[in-house]
Amino acid sequence: MKKTGAQILVESLVAEGVDTLFCYPGGATLYITDALGECEIRQIVVRHEQGAVHASDGYARASGKVGVSLVTSGPGATNTVTGIATAYMDSIPLVILSCQVNTALIGNDAFQEADIVGITRPCTKHNYLVKDVKDLARIIKEAFHIARSGRPGPVLVDIPKDVSANMADFKYPDKIHIRSYQPTYFGHPGQIQRAMRQIASSKRPVLFTGGGIILSGASQELTKFAEALSIPVTNTLMGLGGFPGNNDLFLGMLGMHGTYAANMAITESDLIIAMGARFDDRATGKTDEFAPHAKVIHIDIDPTSISKNIKVDIPIVGDTKNVLHKMLDILAEEKDLFKGFQASTSEWLKKVAKWKKDFPLTYQKNGGLKPQYVIEKIYGLTKGKAIIATEVWQNQMWAAQFYKFLKPRTLLTSGGLGTMGYGFPAAIGAQAAFPKSLVIDIAGDGSIQMNIQELATAVQHKLPVKVVILNNGYLGMVRQWQELFYEKRYTWTCLPCPDFVKVAEAYGAAGYRIDKEKDIDKVLKEAFGNNQPTFIDVHVDPGECVYPMVPAGASLKDMLLV
Repeated sequence: MKKTGAQILVESLVAEGVDTLFCYPGGATLYITDALGECEIRQIVVRHEQGAVHASDGYARASGKVGVSLVTSGPGATNTVTGIATAYMDSIPLVILSCQVNTALIGNDAFQEADIVGITRPCTKHNYLVKDVKDLARIIKEAFHIARSGRPGPVLVDIPKDVSANMADFKYPDKIHIRSYQPTYFGHPGQIQRAMRQIASSKRPVLFTGGGIILSGASQELTKFAEALSIPVTNTLMGLGGFPGNNDLFLGMLGMHGTYAANMAITESDLIIAMGARFDDRATGKTDEFAPHAKVIHIDIDPTSISKNIKVDIPIVGDTKNVLHKMLDILAEEKDLFKGFQASTSEWLKKVAKWKKDFPLTYQKNGGLKPQYVIEKIYGLTKGKAIIATEVWQNQMWAAQFYKFLKPRTLLTSGGLGTMGYGFPAAIGAQAAFPKSLVIDIAGDGSIQMNIQELATAVQHKLPVKVVILNNGYLGMVRQWQELFYEKRYTWTCLPCPDFVKVAEAYGAAGYRIDKEKDIDKVLKEAFGNNQPTFIDVHVDPGECVYPMVPAGASLKDMLLV
């Protein structure tokens, strides 16, 4: 039976199990928009295309499914680029459906034409321009396969308007085979055995884990492995939640704003066991002084990430969950290999425990209302059971430091690109995935204004996201750098902001303001307990900085403390 391209697209999405679509209409989407009216896919119409991609990103991070967005041609498509680049840097599986002018007009500078395939080539895992409606079903199948497999990432499919109108026979492929794309899921047995022997002979091992642990669903295996051998664990920002934040072996986040214990453990370790982490500059500091005494084992599904930034002694290409399963099997089968291991590492564990005790995360209690205290209160009220999104910079780092993430997929944050305006639409996506969960966006007064229009989306679709705005009247992280390194010349960083309570009320949401420490418990409890989108404007100490801090270009051991 023949169907239009629009109908083929919709039925292909249904076949892929898509239940939610984040979208914004335009002239080039009309055939598809019309076809979507006849299906059961939930359609959440945003107020800006960047918001659509961030929302599908938040949906994907929270649920583990592929996030899907649909936008129109020209500026509609180009507005998605920041969201696509954000997902690409953090390896988030998305399918972005952009619509295009008619095929006969492509290349003629037609109205609302943009070469979105060319524009997004550097920031997508793969992309397509559909030239024939007969290819559409196969391309959609391939797009979802590429997005979710191997190292996940965003895939863009550009659909000309006439392709969505043309007719073709429809049969959705049962499976797909791409000869040039065959990710390696199982690590080489010999390399895994080498790694286990290296671990057994180490005296000061550290598990260094990133977002790959969460993406592969390996959190339980990691916890079991770390506890079996009593190896301390540190996470990158993207890895938070991959190992329980309240576990005694947890050192906290490492890197530029990492804990003293994590950074010193890396510096003095004799073996780094890296899993699903890419050794980015914010985690490593000065690379030629990173873990100077350590051998490095690196497990990652992406072979291009291995030895890219840090020289690796034992590379293992494979899915971290599968590799950890094999490592646990070796632990069970070759007990003699690790005989005496814990005795040999006991002094190391004592030293690490002393660092944690002597140099905990802290802050000065004098002065105004402290943002760290607000984060501690949020954790105390939620007990780690909320889904937390963040914006970027100070609010992001305080959340990473002072909120204990106990489970994977409970932190949604832009790690690689550092996208201001990410958190609020991402929280909307997470709330759409989990309507009954408490979803909180921890924001700054600067970053929340980047996509504040999405409050209309939350109100319209009854998505009760809570936004806690740590309002210090500055672009805080830039101000912090100006304070420390530019002799307090606060150029461009002191920006007046609106009355966020009135803004919330104007959109039909709830708004609260907190100025005093004594009001935090009462207001947060009331705000978290209501059933509507809510802004909580918390006026915090404007001069507060994020510590510890490793200055740019310094080694991890050269931390500025409170």
